[in-house]
Amino acid sequence: MAPQTPAVVMDNGTGYSKLGFAGNDSPSFVFPTAIATKGPAAGSGGSGSGRPAVANKPSFLTGGAGPSGHLSAKRGTEDLDFFIGDEALSAAAGPGYGIHYPIRHGQIENWDHMERFWSNSIFKYLRVEPEDHYFLLTEPPLNPPENRENTAEIMFESFNCSGLYIAVQAVLALAASWTSTKVTDRSLTGTVIDSGEGVTHVIPVAEGYVIGSSIKSIPIAGRDITYFVQQLLRDRGEPDSSLKTAERIKEKECYVCPDIVKEFARFDADREQFRKFHVADPVAGRKGVTVDVGYERFLAPEIFFNPEIYSSDFLTPLPNIVDTVIQSSPIDVRRGLYKNIVLSGGSTLYKSFGRRLQRDIRHLVEERIRASEARSGGAKSGGLEVQVVEHKRQRHGPWFGGSLLGQTPEFRSYCHTKAEYEEVGPSIVRRFALLGGPGST
Repeated sequence: MAPQTPAVVMDNGTGYSKLGFAGNDSPSFVFPTAIATKGPAAGSGGSGSGRPAVANKPSFLTGGAGPSGHLSAKRGTEDLDFFIGDEALSAAAGPGYGIHYPIRHGQIENWDHMERFWSNSIFKYLRVEPEDHYFLLTEPPLNPPENRENTAEIMFESFNCSGLYIAVQAVLALAASWTSTKVTDRSLTGTVIDSGEGVTHVIPVAEGYVIGSSIKSIPIAGRDITYFVQQLLRDRGEPDSSLKTAERIKEKECYVCPDIVKEFARFDADREQFRKFHVADPVAGRKGVTVDVGYERFLAPEIFFNPEIYSSDFLTPLPNIVDTVIQSSPIDVRRGLYKNIVLSGGSTLYKSFGRRLQRDIRHLVEERIRASEARSGGAKSGGLEVQVVEHKRQRHGPWFGGSLLGQTPEFRSYCHTKAEYEEVGPSIVRRFALLGGPGST
């Protein structure tokens, strides 16, 4: 195998998949993690969406050997009659195809659909021969080891890839933050706030190892902000309150404010803060409509800091969650976790998001220090540095971290090879050497 062949980096998230090659600055392809197959959509039967993750293995793992075996054993055209990504959404809009989302809350739920999704990703989009490349895939924190084994069986047996490394997304996001000027040492200790389309995770990482017992997930993410914008547009009776328009307003107009009461006053005093948002008509030549955009510009992302304005079920602000996660981690790593709070994912990209988060966490920490000093009779504390790291790669943080580490000379030595897999079996992927860990920068 040619030594210069770049590793393939695939980051499959709940909302979007990012595909590309190690060493690149950005993924070659970014598209929805969706697959359209003939028949009913997910939830109408046949999607496996309600089954436990491990139970829904590909047919070749459960004894299928003939026509019902894995993709490379199939010879009919029926297995090719599916679409992924944006093509899947277009196909599902017409008759005959149902849309499925194989990943839910970060974890693969339908392995047959995921195998097909990977097949198109590799052969149709990246256009590579898997046996010529090493693969770096990502996984969410606390992913069951059985899922990792399923992934290895598909990658080695269906696609015959040369080598495989499965990395935790949070560790890769920390590596991606090394591009920030705020980061002075290439440490793999920090707290990762990963907020994408479906869920927000707060994940403490010490020396490259995830502290699983302290992880917290928050049921507020990009999709909720979109729904909130849509609801505000509907309440005002705007001429277009579709989900697509709400999403575009969220991405182009929203920002985080330092003080919500003052921001309301600023809007009321200065009508220039209200914007006109033009929505083009999908039919060429027609004029389209104009939507007024007002308080939702700052109210929508505010649900991270004041969730009660959106939800009556979940009421804890994000800064408090981050503080709780760090406080529940081992005491000897807390200083490093406060000093390196790294943002990752599209829902952390709002203007001033990092500044507001840093301020609010710092207030919580200083309050605790003052209370501690009062209890100890006035003995002064040395203080604690709180730093939130924003960087240019945070939208695709885990993918870029994989690209960074996948191009290092040591990367292949961390991977499990096809020969090792055949000798030991799927259980070999339950453990990987720590990629980019201590001593391997």
